[in-house]
Amino acid sequence: MARFDGFSEGARRVLDAADRLAHDDNRSTWDSRHLLHALWTDESRAAELMRQAGLTQSALNTGFPLASIAPDRRRETNIVESTVDYDELLRRQQSLLGASRRIAADREDIGTEFLLAGLLAVDADLASRLAQIGVDANRLASASADPSLDAAEPIDVQIELRSAAVVATDEMDTSRVLDAAANRAREGLRVVEDFVRFVLDDAGLSERLKTLRHRLRVELESYGGADLMLARDTQHDVGTQIQTATESRRESPRSVLLANTRRVQEALRTLEEFGKRIEPTAAAAIGQLRYDFYTIERAVYGSWRSRERLQDAHLYLLATDGMCARGLGPAVKAALAGGVDVVQLREKNLTDRRLIELARMLRDWTLAADVLLIINDRPDIAALVNADGVHLGQDDMPVREARRIVGGEKLIGVSTHHLDQARQAVLDGADYLGVGPTFPSVTKSFSEFAGLDYIRAVADEVSLPWFAIGGISLENARQVHEAGGRRIAVSSAICSADDPEAAARQLRAAVASAP
Repeated sequence: MARFDGFSEGARRVLDAADRLAHDDNRSTWDSRHLLHALWTDESRAAELMRQAGLTQSALNTGFPLASIAPDRRRETNIVESTVDYDELLRRQQSLLGASRRIAADREDIGTEFLLAGLLAVDADLASRLAQIGVDANRLASASADPSLDAAEPIDVQIELRSAAVVATDEMDTSRVLDAAANRAREGLRVVEDFVRFVLDDAGLSERLKTLRHRLRVELESYGGADLMLARDTQHDVGTQIQTATESRRESPRSVLLANTRRVQEALRTLEEFGKRIEPTAAAAIGQLRYDFYTIERAVYGSWRSRERLQDAHLYLLATDGMCARGLGPAVKAALAGGVDVVQLREKNLTDRRLIELARMLRDWTLAADVLLIINDRPDIAALVNADGVHLGQDDMPVREARRIVGGEKLIGVSTHHLDQARQAVLDGADYLGVGPTFPSVTKSFSEFAGLDYIRAVADEVSLPWFAIGGISLENARQVHEAGGRRIAVSSAICSADDPEAAARQLRAAVASAP
């Protein structure tokens, strides 16, 4: 259209948008309100000038409502279709476009800022209405109409500087968050590691925590490493003045552990989320660290809980009817009188009905003696008779599946034959370990024996309660004790003895007498 000659593509786009807004508003042509909304929505130079002068979307909608944008305001504006003088509107449009051309002078490309200047020039009421909604109309008119300036450069530079300032501020804020979270994660990990090292005395879990700290340090280098502290502003950190009542007290070592495992998890999550703005690959790696820490946390808590529950358990009887010279019942009752701490029902070839009958009898006897009852291989039977736990071999179901059957409070033991199996069982959530075979056994045949070297290795590394197993008798119990074994599991040494009660008493004394 000839009347739009000389206007930039952006200005033409705004005028077309004003036409659409008028159509949506049930008008055949646009007025000042439609053009103002079109200039704002187009994100043009004119829109940037309006923002700088104090205009907001909310203020625009309030001061210059459109029925198409807010239908419920149509009645408030007292606009009645039949009273609109379209000839007058067309004259004002021509006047506005002419004013825009005059203000633009000899410029070849009349941009949206000149449309805004023309609008302010021909609509005397517009400036006062803008002032009412908090817009500096004088500044807006001056910025949009000054023909002595290159319209593009000052605005582009201003926008560029403003964007750079926003980016710099965002980066500084992100660095402050990452620095604080990195400190919390490192500090929390150190506290947890000290707990594992000095309270649990667990070399294996200590090593895992140390490795995790090292992995975190490597990933933090991708975030800026030590340079993050340049953004630190402790003096003005509002968080340093916020403290809850529980933060000033720790009731036990366990409460210290609990507080710091939570601190590590929360800090790692913050590092992961804010790190996505800087280095997504490192953020994903820190996310994996958080999952790895969950596994370590469970192992630490499991070791602590099991140590408390089994701290006085030194003698573990594997009860098999076929091994008992006088029958299972008399042998178990005598062993209970002699001081066994745990009884495992270990029957491989019985029907489920008979196994349940025996398990229920042992449950009654062990409850009366305040002794733990474990069922071998069968978590379902353990749950059914309310035993204290289940024991699993390397070929039995995984710990996690057994846990689904017996629940979180029951003990789960795992037989292990080398150190890697012991380490894995700890991470899987076992409550205690069977460690062996130590010596040749009459109850089970093995092609290889872990022996006393395995006993020594576990004693050096694992704090989770464990029982040496395999061919242990009164004659060799002292060797187990000297290798670091303070708990033993036996079968024939008690069940086949002439006096099971005396045998149990002597075995317990031999293994429980820690130096």
